[in-house]
Amino acid sequence: MNQPNRSVRVVALGGGTGLSMVLRGLKEYVASSKKDQGRPISDLAAIVTVTDDGGSSGRLRREYRVLPPGDIRNCMVALSKDEHLLGKLFQYRFPAGRGLAGHSFGNLFLTALTNVTGDFPEAVRVSARVLAIRGRIFPSTAQNVTLEAELQDGKTVHGETNISRSRKSIREVRLVPRRVRPLPEVLEAIASADLVLVGPGSLYTSIIPNLLIRKVAQAIKRSRATCVYIANLMTQPGETQHYSVADHIRAIYEHTGKDLFDFVVINRSRVPSSLLRRYRAQSAEPVDPSFDELDRMRLRYVTGDLLNHRGVVRHDQRRLARLLLDEFVKHRPRR
Repeated sequence: MNQPNRSVRVVALGGGTGLSMVLRGLKEYVASSKKDQGRPISDLAAIVTVTDDGGSSGRLRREYRVLPPGDIRNCMVALSKDEHLLGKLFQYRFPAGRGLAGHSFGNLFLTALTNVTGDFPEAVRVSARVLAIRGRIFPSTAQNVTLEAELQDGKTVHGETNISRSRKSIREVRLVPRRVRPLPEVLEAIASADLVLVGPGSLYTSIIPNLLIRKVAQAIKRSRATCVYIANLMTQPGETQHYSVADHIRAIYEHTGKDLFDFVVINRSRVPSSLLRRYRAQSAEPVDPSFDELDRMRLRYVTGDLLNHRGVVRHDQRRLARLLLDEFVKHRPRR
């Protein structure tokens, strides 16, 4: 067991709102300057999926041949020291204007910087300095990749947006092209990590795409880090309908060919009945913790009151961050 005061290096993988929520909770514990030396996280690195092809990101991707900036932008804002001003600026979405309507300022900024520097990862680094973020952000790859899914009925659906809209059960997702090179910084971050966090987020469109990059999954498996899967709170219509926590993990293992996780973090709070009715009307339900199945898979799990239910079902970022620190940083278990 490590010394109690030893700071750790954390890597978080994902996309969408789930990853930015995790980062927003953890950033308060990152030592980003000499004044913060007592904080328990010495380095926080986010590895972000780049298969988004909808909305502003999709338009910029098609028109300028850049990687989709939306999830990266959300992560930068989440880690920003000044979310109130610069964060709001990067999230500002133009309500009108020919060609501008629907675009966010941050997406346009990243696209412009990519064209100036000639390199999307470099544009991310420069933007991160502008926002003075507490941590580092990397796209999982610099290649222009597309996601495709084979559905249970045998049909193939191309593109992340179409996969999310299909509302049909998924057999398998794949990256096109199949062989994708990760950024070297991604592999370095994983190799030096003490704690790797995966999730929460859309299983087939936010979580698995990062892990389909073969060297990323290999790096996690080889790492000395404790690897933790943060379970989703609710199922998604079609995509993960009726999935338990164990079903989510099995899908990840089937796609990667590797048993990656040492622990699972599971919410134990009940969803209010009024919210349950609304979600069930949309064919979504709380994810069954499936403790017996996890025991059979020899996966250790930690539970906590992690629910924030102000109008929608979300993880409470502060409670989740505290649980992660208490369980995996202050008393870091051996892998």
